[in-house]
Amino acid sequence: MTASEGCDAVLFDRDGTLVVDVPYNGDPGRVLPVPSARRAVDLARGRGIAVGVVTNQSGVARGLITVDEVVAVNDRVDELLGPFDTWQVCPHGVADGCPCRKPKPGMVLAAAAELGLPPHRITVIGDIGADAEAGLSAGARAILVPTAETRREEIDAAPEVAPDVVAAVEMALR
Repeated sequence: MTASEGCDAVLFDRDGTLVVDVPYNGDPGRVLPVPSARRAVDLARGRGIAVGVVTNQSGVARGLITVDEVVAVNDRVDELLGPFDTWQVCPHGVADGCPCRKPKPGMVLAAAAELGLPPHRITVIGDIGADAEAGLSAGARAILVPTAETRREEIDAAPEVAPDVVAAVEMALR
């Protein structure tokens, strides 16, 4: 199979989208995939679509977790759902003004460069408005998968909304 006509890569947010959100998690033992994550990632891979992760990890900047702990958690996500073709992590806090921290487009653009794809061939799937904003700012497609923590205004502002991550991947592949 080949890549879908409009999508050559799907970039997933990590916490709340691929795995249950455990705030500032530095413990790989606490990583639990959301129920449909494996199916969603496999669906994309089965269609020849590259898959990646773009994740803000401000707990590093706040001193709540270390870079090594973030790597260990990401390695566990890779064991359970991967391997992923690209991992983009922003360890900065809001006040740092970092161009990679979502909602800015830096991680999406870095993933596009690493994958050798123009951003318009990428879909970003996440659970909060910053995920969608980062995708759109980079020139990618963005699909929001709301959770109980997603604010109503984020849902209303989203260009596309899916009930779960599998449905989001199915939308990306259409």
